Amino acid sequence: MVSAAEQLAANMNLSAFKGATELKQRIWFTLGALLIYRLGTYIPLPGIDPVAVNALFQQNQSGIIGMFNMFAGGAVGRMAIFALNIMPYITASIIIQLLTAAVPHLAQLKKEGGEQGRKQINQYTRYGTVLLAAMQGYGIAIGLERAEGIVIDPGLFFQLSTVITLVGGTIFLMWLGEQITARGVGNGISLIIFAGIVAELPSALVSTLELGRQGALSSLVILLLLIMVVIVIAFIVFMERAQRRLNVQYPKRQIGNKMTGGESSHLPLKLNVSGVIPPIFASSLLLLPVTVANFSTEQSPTWLGGIIAMLGQGQPLYMALYAALIIFFCFFYTSIVFNPEDTANNLKQAGGFIPGIRPGARTAEYLDRILTRLTVVGALYLTLVCLLPEFLIRRYNVPFYFGGTSVLIVVSVTMDTVSQIQGYLFAHQYEGLIKKSKLGGRVR
Repeated sequence: MVSAAEQLAANMNLSAFKGATELKQRIWFTLGALLIYRLGTYIPLPGIDPVAVNALFQQNQSGIIGMFNMFAGGAVGRMAIFALNIMPYITASIIIQLLTAAVPHLAQLKKEGGEQGRKQINQYTRYGTVLLAAMQGYGIAIGLERAEGIVIDPGLFFQLSTVITLVGGTIFLMWLGEQITARGVGNGISLIIFAGIVAELPSALVSTLELGRQGALSSLVILLLLIMVVIVIAFIVFMERAQRRLNVQYPKRQIGNKMTGGESSHLPLKLNVSGVIPPIFASSLLLLPVTVANFSTEQSPTWLGGIIAMLGQGQPLYMALYAALIIFFCFFYTSIVFNPEDTANNLKQAGGFIPGIRPGARTAEYLDRILTRLTVVGALYLTLVCLLPEFLIRRYNVPFYFGGTSVLIVVSVTMDTVSQIQGYLFAHQYEGLIKKSKLGGRVR
């Protein structure tokens, strides 16, 4: 028996999109917001020499700073007003979520505060974003002053203007991301990172082909790189769509002379419940301690230079920390977005049960066991996708935009956005069917 959703999907065409006025408005709003973001990545900080900044970045574009520039859409290499991008907000979100699991007050706000508690936690996240952005902005200002020939007029005024500009840029992007989520299509924060990566992909491809033309990369390596990207994309799509379906049975009930219920459904559990969040969180934490240090390595202490070297792209310490953080955030974020006890209670209240499993505590234990196994596989999948291409990048010195993390973000965000667009189209078609049925009823 074909479901109504499947019938709508089969009948979906371009005319359905043309009639979805709200969806078109949301798409135009999203594109306009991302265009504003991209314009901001080309506006340099006041009081610096852009040519000198570009020369400095060319000397320090490998390792962590190159990955930071990838997430910022090239804003770091141009030292633009959006150079910090949205990373301070992501880092603050990580800290608040970790504190929520450890601080009773925050845990109570999240569990019992409802909408007001959620708003309060979001406000704490914003405060943390301002603090982290101010610290990173001040570090960047000091690092730029230490670098020769970059700052036109060093001093307190330059430091204050740099901190205010970078903090303002991050706060604006945070607000812009929230507006995209509320009034546009897709998750605003993820789309901002997505737009930065995609916008720099053409230049990264051109630079890779230029390396091939100069003989630094062989044609075979470039071909293998492209094949690897295609294989990784196909693997990501397969794993992101994979899910475990648990059968749910509803008992029959007699209401008057009618027998209702008895239907069977399923509870879908994604293989990768946490999505693209763990790699982004892991990258932001690795970027935090050395964001500024790469701009002032000549004046840095010996021990700091050693840490920066060990955290370079492809280094064993970087790989180990990156893998450990991805696995940790897979389990941590999954525990936040999916609560087996709440799901079991909801099933019990609705009269549903998993065949062979008692409702209540037994169902919660069963769901927790299944979810743990899925999260193990999902964590290994994310670690494999994010780390294996990094070895090739390190070996042949190709741009970061072809790495596993960037491909994962692009593919996952694209799938989520397309899924949300399909949801709006389904809703629009349902509204059309309801209107037609009402009109038909009036005629008869």
